[in-house]
Amino acid sequence: MTKIKLPELLAPAGTLDAFKTAILYGADAIYAGLPGFSMRARAKITTDEVKQGIELAHAAGKKVYLAFNLFAHDFEYAHMPRVADTIRYLQPDALIVSDPGIVMWVRENFPDMPIHISTQANICSAKTVKFWQNAGAKLCVLAREVSHSEFKNIRAECPDVGLEIFVHGAMCMSYSGRCLLSNFITGRPANRGACAQLCRWKYDVILREKDSGIEMPIDEDARGAYIMNSKDLCLMPRLAEVVSAAPDSLKIEGRNRSEYYVGSVVHAYRCALDAYARDPENFDPTPFMADLNRMETRGYTTAFFDGPVGADAHNYETTRSTSDYRAAGVITAVSDENITFELRNETRTGDEITFILPGTMDSVTVKLTELINAKNGERVQKMAAGMGNSILIPRSLLPDLYMDKFVPYVLAYKKK
Repeated sequence: MTKIKLPELLAPAGTLDAFKTAILYGADAIYAGLPGFSMRARAKITTDEVKQGIELAHAAGKKVYLAFNLFAHDFEYAHMPRVADTIRYLQPDALIVSDPGIVMWVRENFPDMPIHISTQANICSAKTVKFWQNAGAKLCVLAREVSHSEFKNIRAECPDVGLEIFVHGAMCMSYSGRCLLSNFITGRPANRGACAQLCRWKYDVILREKDSGIEMPIDEDARGAYIMNSKDLCLMPRLAEVVSAAPDSLKIEGRNRSEYYVGSVVHAYRCALDAYARDPENFDPTPFMADLNRMETRGYTTAFFDGPVGADAHNYETTRSTSDYRAAGVITAVSDENITFELRNETRTGDEITFILPGTMDSVTVKLTELINAKNGERVQKMAAGMGNSILIPRSLLPDLYMDKFVPYVLAYKKK
């Protein structure tokens, strides 16, 4: 039997915990921001933490790519010697860039460093891929606006360069993140990771009478408030088609997301990809979709997969999550008697929490018949999240069959 060649599963990491979680749940590679010079300039991770994350990933046989995808002004090139020192210190496996000037700078200063062209470059055609390949790119991240049919054409015309596509995460109402609304209205540039997400705001349409200056609101129906609020991208229902078209890398959006988001989404796609490899003819995305539906999302869309999007790709009514579940917490320590479970939402006696086990779609649900404060051993009726608040869960409550799966950074969810 011919072994299926799976694409790389690429996970985001905006924190050191997200690095560790992505590794645990089966990402093949991780992308993070080059501190101060990336789409996620506000990400809560230091240079030393990125270094630690890269070392952990390399020890686990994973790759790490650093996003250096700003569009640079002349004055910013004065900072490049410091950036060069940071890159040498971090030793990433590739740099993700979008500015031709930055591409040229990388080739001059790091001639052996693989270059990945960011989605910010808005690559939508085979000719553009070939342009960047001739400029020294090893891989091109295609714009989210590329349809599946267009991707297959690009793959056929560009067989010897890496192609990466987004499969999951937030969509931008503008062109692959090149939105000017935030910078224009709030002074917070989206390209530097400071987007105020004005597309998620609720808007009132106002009619202004030119001569008198009188303003009058225009009535809207229930579907006319959130006029730019895209649903989240999810290609899990079309994953078999995606993989069969031979992309080199599948990217999950979310460097500003929690470790719960990172671990849950990576887990679902890892298990789905492995199931496809075992039996591509009978692959069924349904059980993996069930996992993703537990995430707090704005609803899902396959976006441009089949061509131009329709009205069903947007949620005109609300930006609130469609899920009935939320993060419960994460295992932080394990002993012979207990696991220490740090809370992410308020938990009460009698709550049920379900653990997401790495490497299997099986899950374990535990009813918390009592809450034991991990700091002092006291029994409490409820406990809020935050400040490192944790509970002890006796190992006797856990099934022996999966005992080796309960390790630090394993996540759990609960009903709202």
